[in-house]
Amino acid sequence: MTLNGSEILMECLLEQKVDTIFGYPGGSILNVYDALYKYSDRIHHVLTSHEQGAAHAADGYARATGRGGVCFATSGPGATNLVTGIATAYMDSIPLVAITANVGTAMLGKDSFQEIDIAGVAMPITKYSTLVKKVEDLAPAIRRAFRLAKSGRPGPVLVDITKDVTAALCEFTPVEPEPIAPSRAHLTEEDLCRAVEMIRAAKKPFIFAGGGVISANASEELTEFAKKIGAPVTLSLMGQGAFDESDPAYTGMLGMHGTKASDLGVCACDLLIGIGVRFSDRCTGDTKAFAEQAKILHLDVDPAEVNKNVRADASVIGDVKLVLAELNRRLDTTEHPAWMKYIQDLKQRYPLRYRRDMLTGPYIIEKLDELTSHDDTLIVTDVGQHQMWASQYYTYTRPRSFLSSGGLGTMGYGMGAAIGAQTAFPDKLVVNITGDGCFRMNLNELATVSRNELPVVTVIINNHVLGMVRQWQTLFYGERYSQTILQDAVDFAAVAEAMGVKGYRVTTRKEADAVLAEVIASRKAAVIDCVIDCDDKVFPMVEPNGKLSNVFSAEDLQGRNQQQ
Repeated sequence: MTLNGSEILMECLLEQKVDTIFGYPGGSILNVYDALYKYSDRIHHVLTSHEQGAAHAADGYARATGRGGVCFATSGPGATNLVTGIATAYMDSIPLVAITANVGTAMLGKDSFQEIDIAGVAMPITKYSTLVKKVEDLAPAIRRAFRLAKSGRPGPVLVDITKDVTAALCEFTPVEPEPIAPSRAHLTEEDLCRAVEMIRAAKKPFIFAGGGVISANASEELTEFAKKIGAPVTLSLMGQGAFDESDPAYTGMLGMHGTKASDLGVCACDLLIGIGVRFSDRCTGDTKAFAEQAKILHLDVDPAEVNKNVRADASVIGDVKLVLAELNRRLDTTEHPAWMKYIQDLKQRYPLRYRRDMLTGPYIIEKLDELTSHDDTLIVTDVGQHQMWASQYYTYTRPRSFLSSGGLGTMGYGMGAAIGAQTAFPDKLVVNITGDGCFRMNLNELATVSRNELPVVTVIINNHVLGMVRQWQTLFYGERYSQTILQDAVDFAAVAEAMGVKGYRVTTRKEADAVLAEVIASRKAAVIDCVIDCDDKVFPMVEPNGKLSNVFSAEDLQGRNQQQ
């Protein structure tokens, strides 16, 4: 059949089972939106307030569903507004397809109105970016984009299409997408045998799992593996929910704001098994002192990650679902009672603590944990102290229930991602946990929430400062609070009301209890402005590039200050 480029694009999206797009129209992409109008019975489009919101929404949709997220933008500033969202997805290995339209082919390279080489701009932050200048190349480019976004180590892809291509006619033949097989190109018998040998020899094994487990849908295999080898489990920020956090074997998050049980346990283990992790600096601290007593076994789909940050004694490269299944098949069940007792003793000796005499960030998260169903709730966060508290004090029992910008640390991520998650799962409770600094970056997306009648609940942990930066300024910069104080007259509850969303303001634990219960029961969009003290801090903590063995709590810090 003969179709124009815009219709070919729609047909390719339908081939890929795309049912939702997030975007914002403009001049160069008008032909695409005209075609979208004709396909509106099969493809739902969510008009965001800003292109960055569209990129974050596509990202949130992808994280929540495991399918590729799709966003549209026009040329020039429309396309460049996607960049932060694309980079966020790139750092966290999220399958996202960004489709932009550029000026006509004859206008390229002439500094035409709203012309930008977005394929070039996006090249370092995508798995693949391309400019389509011939209509015959369009369908193959879209098909390749989806395949690359979802295969191997997932990630974002950008396809830029010139305006004349979106209008040009071409013969189109539908193609059924081939199933994407799990990656095993680098998987060897030698590596598997070496891994089994190391696991069998270990007396104090510790599992460190990350977002790669979630990407590979390998949570069941991870659970079986942990029970089979008798090992405790710690998770990265991106790995939250990869292992049931109510399981006694779970020790909490690892790293800068990880639990003492995790940080000290990793320091004491004799085998650390990293599964789907990057060994990022926020998890390892000083890499020279990281897991000094242990051999390191690294399981990952991407060979580029092995030995990049931490030297591994052995590795197995392949889809971690396949790798774990194979290891589970080869290993006998083993118990390490003395080691597990040592870990449990650490958990009992060093529980998470916070002040109980006032409204605090941890209290709000714990209350959410108490009031919500873990099976039907998606927690989305922005970046900062509230993000750490959300990982520490909420119990994630299943994968894809925690959505957060880990690698890039994108303030303003939460609102867009919550829109994407709620669009994907209209019947689930989606809670966007944010700070006052983050919220003001993309609060314009409240209009999207209101217009689309999305029941997103936004909880603002409002300390009237840039909390995490202030915490560093307090601890490492002599309390010089340069440009981190946000003492202004903004009334977030009133802003929410003005944008069509119910607004609340709470200042006490009693008020928070009542409002959280009311909002959760209502299943309607709301913004809850929770005012806390400006010096509420995240503990435990490891100094930047410090040793995990030197992890300290508020009590440790207080004792240290008293000695000085």
